[in-house]
Amino acid sequence: MSDSTASLLRKINSAGDLQSVVRTMKALAASSIGQYEKSVLALGDYYRTVELGLGVCFRNGAPIASKSNERKKNNESAIGAIVFGSDQGLVGQFNDVIADFAVKTLASLPGQARIWAVGERVNARLADAGLTMMGIFTVPNSVQAITSLVGQIQIESETRRAKGEYTQLYIFHNRPQAGALYAPVSQRLLPLDTVWQQSLAKISWPTKNLPEVMCSDTTTLRVLIREYLFISLFRACAESLASENASRLAAMQRADKNIDDLLEHLRGTFHRVRQSGIDEELFDVISGFEALAKEKVLHNSQCLKSNPEG
Repeated sequence: MSDSTASLLRKINSAGDLQSVVRTMKALAASSIGQYEKSVLALGDYYRTVELGLGVCFRNGAPIASKSNERKKNNESAIGAIVFGSDQGLVGQFNDVIADFAVKTLASLPGQARIWAVGERVNARLADAGLTMMGIFTVPNSVQAITSLVGQIQIESETRRAKGEYTQLYIFHNRPQAGALYAPVSQRLLPLDTVWQQSLAKISWPTKNLPEVMCSDTTTLRVLIREYLFISLFRACAESLASENASRLAAMQRADKNIDDLLEHLRGTFHRVRQSGIDEELFDVISGFEALAKEKVLHNSQCLKSNPEG
């Protein structure tokens, strides 16, 4: 085997090994998308229940805050933001999309933005954009780990809010779309303004059996608000993870196709080079045979001339 064919064979084997890794990652990404999407769907009914409970509390009790006072405070205060990104690569433009969206959205709001990043890669992009970074959280690697992350975010953000470092809190994340696509979205979590309260108060109760608040309105309201914030953060994280794996799946599909094209090219080149080598060897054999045949004919002719009577 010539150096050329040996080199091509090594490239083919390397590309085949890389394709095995890519297909394994593609399978893992597809599996991960399923678990995160199921988690988001499972939250739907619970989220609806919490909204109904909040609606009952707001219809029975006084609003949480005054709209005019809230607007005044918001204009004078800093803005807290939680941006969900990724820790790992091979996700295409996933981090760039959400970082650019967060930067653009926060630039249109009054007040200085203070950012918590979920993921090292999106943290680097936000820091490069000149935003004030308050901290970084590790991206969970399973649905079970999301609860722990949400707990950490709630403790950190509430501690900062209690110190008066911000009064508005936004979350930014990518939301899955049809066809392995995603789109950046944002949600304002705090403050819980009167517009939000009134929208929940307008939700009609789904049955004819009217609800009753068993504990005090304040106690129930606080519990429901805490659940509302928890679910909002949990859903944002799950949707971000589903989008991340969808982006990784799309990247792996492109890589798989590119490797297929490369392998087809390499194998075609290998067969051509090998056939060319075989043709050259056959040509050498034929040439050698013809040379030997001519030499034998010439030898016989010389023998006949030297011994004509033989």
